[in-house]
Amino acid sequence: MYHNSGVVKKNRRSPAFRPLAVLLLGPTGSGKSPLGEAAARSGLWGRRCFHFDFGENLRRAAGRGPAGVRLGKADLAVVRRSLATGALLEDKHFPIAAGIFKGFLRAARLRPGDLVILNGLPRHAGQARDMGGLAAVTAVILLSAPPTVVRERILRDAGGDRRGRGDDSLSEIRKKLGIYEARTRPLVDHYRKRGAAVITIAVGIRTSAETMLRRLERSGGIALFTG
Repeated sequence: MYHNSGVVKKNRRSPAFRPLAVLLLGPTGSGKSPLGEAAARSGLWGRRCFHFDFGENLRRAAGRGPAGVRLGKADLAVVRRSLATGALLEDKHFPIAAGIFKGFLRAARLRPGDLVILNGLPRHAGQARDMGGLAAVTAVILLSAPPTVVRERILRDAGGDRRGRGDDSLSEIRKKLGIYEARTRPLVDHYRKRGAAVITIAVGIRTSAETMLRRLERSGGIALFTG
């Protein structure tokens, strides 16, 4: 299990600095983004939190919001294709993701001991390997919800984050769930084998982000950063 190591005590500008991170995993519609935002507002386990929503940052990079980073023509085409098709960024495109994440860190102005909530990156083993040089994933928070609950949460916009989304048709939901089970959920074992704690939160149709956050606070996760 990870503890508060010397790596987080390095100067923020040091090339070796890797922020402490918690990875949110769960199927589409399970409430990852609302939970990340709630943690960013309230903190988690006594620490300041910064929510890195990779999907939102991709949309910004594609020109659908305030510019986070400037992408070249070829990289912009890759990002727009990913957003249009739901395809994951593969290993050869990781520099795009790395650039977006580094831009987020520069803007966040982290202090030693702060937590980054990773949401949407990494999403497969290749990304997890490459993210190892950018962030120290201390814990995985697994939001567990069956497909029937996922569909109902999306239909009701239970997390309040689906308005205006054009990728919530039943066929798109099935596609995303298939990708999640095949490529993203295996990251639980990937990080568990590397010493990260795994905290599972059961999500129902009406489970709010605030309820998830309270459960996390009671989970004993604070012990990861003490002793």
